[in-house]
Amino acid sequence: MLGTVDIERWRDPVSFIESGLHNPETRQLFVLTDAEKLFVRHAFKLTPDGRLQYPELLFSGPKKSGKTAFGAMLVIYVIVALGGRYAEGYCAANDFEQSQGLVFQAICRILHASPLFADDVAITASKIVFTSTGSTITALANDYTGSAGANPTITVFDELWGYQSERSHRLFDEMVPPPTRKIAVRLTVSYAGYTGESALLESLYNRGKVGQELAPDLYASGSLLMFWTSKFTAPWQTEDWRGQMREQLRPNAYLRLIENQWVSSETSFIELAWWDACVDPQARPVLEDRNLYVYVGVDASVKHDATAIVACSYDRQTKSVRLVTHKTFQPLPDDPLDFENTIEATIRDFARRFRVREVRFDPYQMQASAQRLTARGIPMVEYPQTVGGLTEASNNLYELIKGRNLVAYPDDNMRLAISRAVAVESPRGWRISKAVQSHKIDVVIALGLAALGAVGSASRKPPMVVHPDVLKRSAQIVTRPRVADIFAFDPHRRFWR
Repeated sequence: MLGTVDIERWRDPVSFIESGLHNPETRQLFVLTDAEKLFVRHAFKLTPDGRLQYPELLFSGPKKSGKTAFGAMLVIYVIVALGGRYAEGYCAANDFEQSQGLVFQAICRILHASPLFADDVAITASKIVFTSTGSTITALANDYTGSAGANPTITVFDELWGYQSERSHRLFDEMVPPPTRKIAVRLTVSYAGYTGESALLESLYNRGKVGQELAPDLYASGSLLMFWTSKFTAPWQTEDWRGQMREQLRPNAYLRLIENQWVSSETSFIELAWWDACVDPQARPVLEDRNLYVYVGVDASVKHDATAIVACSYDRQTKSVRLVTHKTFQPLPDDPLDFENTIEATIRDFARRFRVREVRFDPYQMQASAQRLTARGIPMVEYPQTVGGLTEASNNLYELIKGRNLVAYPDDNMRLAISRAVAVESPRGWRISKAVQSHKIDVVIALGLAALGAVGSASRKPPMVVHPDVLKRSAQIVTRPRVADIFAFDPHRRFWR
């Protein structure tokens, strides 16, 4: 069907998109926003010799601005309307995607939904072929060696803030627009990243901001055209939604995702007022309760950092986690901790005073101790402090404190540790850390591990608790003789007695 279309009609990108591309969700033709129309009408201007004036394009706006779909539309436009025969489009995957990114998936869905392309495209898992022109769009894995020799008409990088590894940098370099094609462009669609970490995106941003401002939020700097806005440009981005995001997201995440502002990867773990709201002034550490099921977290160190042991319980009536008790130990450089007589002794003491359901620990420092404690019947649970593990525990503790679902007793040292903890954000999520090496936040890590175990118990059937009086009565039951004892065979007398 595409072969019968007068392509010249659609040299204008707005006409091409609004007349030929259908939204796969509504099955209606796309309607570009004013910001998108402004960008494309500048982006695809040609020089007198027929080349693109801006072979480097960057379009950035707040989350949910439709950037992925917009990038998909521009790839289709360049390949179909500008690229000519055997044009090559590439959709690069970032560090956290596999063989294909979201833009390639969006292209496939748009082509499926658009009748104009019904008889002209052949789509596989990683490649689209336009049969009338021999042009292709390929999903490119994050592997710069596989991109060597490519001759791209257009390459799109989605969420460039997440391209942080060396192989990502090399892939970005490999896909530079080639001089052998008159129509060749590298397109980036993204929101803001982390200062000092999202180096590729930050370099483009800085380059664009020093250029000429052609229109509000639109900058030209040499061969780069950049649209960078903090305003909402899509009709579904309402002020009510902005308010919801402000409540639901951490401050730095809100600024980066919703306001499209560059942020540091470190921010305060929680607002100290949230912690104070979780502290019950009347509460005290529990000395002993043999009927109380507790979950213990251990953050151990031999020489440098402090070691903290925290016990929490889960209250099924209030559906909250309670801080039961905790202990900390500070080793000295010339007097390292004796694990067996301090940490192990404390855990054994907890097991004597409470019903310990599990003790979460990092096996890096505590493997030998865990083996000895396991031999004593204490349920030790390995929990390596990897990025993924710390992210899970950190997010769980954050949600408990923010939602006031944690009840703690007053403790100045723990409050100080909470105030010194920071949240380090990364593309995988965020985790608890410290801004200054000398700050001690081990008790916060241990609290996170213990709270994670306590929350996990909420999804399990509560343990059966037998009242002591029932056990006493059971012990008083007279044991009846076994039948085998009554009718035992005496081999010496050779008869049954």
